Amino acid sequence: MHTQTFAARLRAETRDAHQSAESQRYVSALTSGQLDVAGYTALVVAHHAIYAALEGVAETMRHDPLAGPFVDDALTRLPALDADLRFLLGPRWPEAVEPVPAASAYAARIASACAGSPERFIAHHYIRYLGDLSGGRHIGRCVTRYYGVTADAGASFYRFPRITEPKAYKDAYRARLDALALDEAGRTALRDEVLVAYEHNIAVFTDLGRLLAASGREGAA
Repeated sequence: MHTQTFAARLRAETRDAHQSAESQRYVSALTSGQLDVAGYTALVVAHHAIYAALEGVAETMRHDPLAGPFVDDALTRLPALDADLRFLLGPRWPEAVEPVPAASAYAARIASACAGSPERFIAHHYIRYLGDLSGGRHIGRCVTRYYGVTADAGASFYRFPRITEPKAYKDAYRARLDALALDEAGRTALRDEVLVAYEHNIAVFTDLGRLLAASGREGAA
């Protein structure tokens, strides 16, 4: 009898939440060029808050027996996000940015839930980086087409120069998920935190959509 792997089960049990996040109005406006540069920049600011929290926790998890194998400097996004914001907003960008409230709440959730919980850290790590290496690559192509940025200037977040074969990398990542020494309670906690992370993603896109609607930008309706 075929037994479903943990990675396959995780993907199946969170598919609806994933599809709900991908179908948010802000995402479709972003990828169809309906925003202005400020509308795109708001997402970069949100990402900066989220990845600052995630990669801060990653440093504490680097030597954890469960989570440590997932911590890989080839994935690190914060330096790219710093560079993108310098390009978009200038050298004094830290004084000019304020993430939407949902992004701050997402970052706070990462910091609180992942402290001392390697399985919850893996949940947030999984949703962010595997997403970046999957649908994120499509988003990267769209933003360079529409918003006056390139993979080297303004959209370097979407470029992974040390990962030359994304599919092979993702396959190896899923194999690490399958090999996790977790009991059923640990796997359930990981799955449940993935669902929480998707809820936070949806809230971020909703906030970004409200921000655009309030400013009367094209595509915000």
